[in-house]
Amino acid sequence: MKIGETIYSMILNRCPRCHQGHVFKSQNPYDLKRMFELHENCDCCGLKYTKEPSFFYGAMYVSYALASGWFLLWFALQNYVLNWDLLAFALFVTGTIILLSPLNLRWSRLIWLNFFFKYNKNYNSKINQKLSYDKHN
Repeated sequence: MKIGETIYSMILNRCPRCHQGHVFKSQNPYDLKRMFELHENCDCCGLKYTKEPSFFYGAMYVSYALASGWFLLWFALQNYVLNWDLLAFALFVTGTIILLSPLNLRWSRLIWLNFFFKYNKNYNSKINQKLSYDKHN
């Protein structure tokens, strides 16, 4: 897995295989009513996002790793820069983890998808050929 391709897919909510279609229906991760809604398939390459029932249970482990990463980042800042008292630090970390949880959910699912589906630039050329063919006919 190439890190740059995964980051691109993760940040821009793109299909892991073609980087064209969107995975989540809402582009806003803080749209709490539609936060969990995914497209069934990629609009561009037809990739089915859910390989099997309960496919995204594995994304919980990725979510845990992301939340732990945020905590480690804040812990390092606390020890070397901030030096707040324990209560202020605990409230700050709790607040940021709660505020970042919609992003954490979205990113963990997109990273999980990127574990199973690799970016293939040939899909982009096939998609562009199909679009130009459809446009001329």
